Amino acid sequence: MTSQERVLLAIQRVETDRIPIHDAPWGTTEQRWHREGMPEGRSAAAHFGFEFRGYWCDNSMQFPRQVIEETDEYVIATDANGATMKNWKRRTTTPELVDFTIKTRALWDEHKHRRAYNDSRIHWEAVRAGFEDARRNGLFFHCSFGPGFTQICDMVGPERVLIAMVEDPEWVKEMFLTDAQVCADMAEEMMGRGIDFDAGWIFDDLGYKHKGFFSPAFYRELLMPAHKLICDCFKSRGKPMILHSCGYVTEFMPLFIEAGYDCIQPLEVKAGNDLVALKKEYGDRLAFMGGIDVRAMADPDPSAIEREIASKIPAAKQGGGYIYHSDHSVPDNVSFEQYTGVMDLVAEYGGF
Repeated sequence: MTSQERVLLAIQRVETDRIPIHDAPWGTTEQRWHREGMPEGRSAAAHFGFEFRGYWCDNSMQFPRQVIEETDEYVIATDANGATMKNWKRRTTTPELVDFTIKTRALWDEHKHRRAYNDSRIHWEAVRAGFEDARRNGLFFHCSFGPGFTQICDMVGPERVLIAMVEDPEWVKEMFLTDAQVCADMAEEMMGRGIDFDAGWIFDDLGYKHKGFFSPAFYRELLMPAHKLICDCFKSRGKPMILHSCGYVTEFMPLFIEAGYDCIQPLEVKAGNDLVALKKEYGDRLAFMGGIDVRAMADPDPSAIEREIASKIPAAKQGGGYIYHSDHSVPDNVSFEQYTGVMDLVAEYGGF
């Protein structure tokens, strides 16, 4: 069985030979693993056999990047959404939001034409090469976007977006839908030119610890139409949809189903998501990917991660519908030896 077949069947909630595996180690994590024994020139994906490959689409405003300040430690630059961010060079962290080009509805109206489709948004050579490589190697190939709440927060600022959701909801909804439309347009263009993706994958972080950034009612009214627009693009071609959303998302599950999602990832444990409970309540309608606590991976006592995996994977895999992944990404406090042990446990507990 190929990885492509295995992942598609898991999303369809069908048991196969074993659960599929995928993960997202930080860049600094991979650097550590190379120092600790992972062969040089070999990625973690290749070494551990991660089964997903994808192409990331450019749904930005396409502002030119401008470096404002650079030191040995950090870079402050204006990005493709016109936002000024501070990024650290030797640490994997969330960028610091410094300033924004678009701060008002009038400025949005002035610049929103930048979010229309054009051919420069797609690196055609890269997407064709990625697709052909995935097909040669039997891998699951997805089309990835970062639209919606996270994208608009990065463009105009989180506080400004949250306030506008109450005071000017039509503006926020327009930004969400404009963002979603260019994503759908890119997907249609690529699939129309022969890039036969296995699925679409939206990355949009909606939660914090034990709460969403906003209520399910706000999601239904303002953001779900944008998510559904992209979902409909793929579902009309018989392709499943995956959602990555950090933080607590349990309260959104019924609406995710309604929007058209088939699989939810990464189910952050520290935010309050419970993989086993979610499987019990929604496993007949959703597949799940993730939910394995990275804090247990980093624990010096190896029994911590074994308890984590043994208590979750056997329940989550029943009837199909589960894909191994950490509950977010693998930080650089997890050693190569520890992660190799994780993979051994996943193999032990993930077979059928």
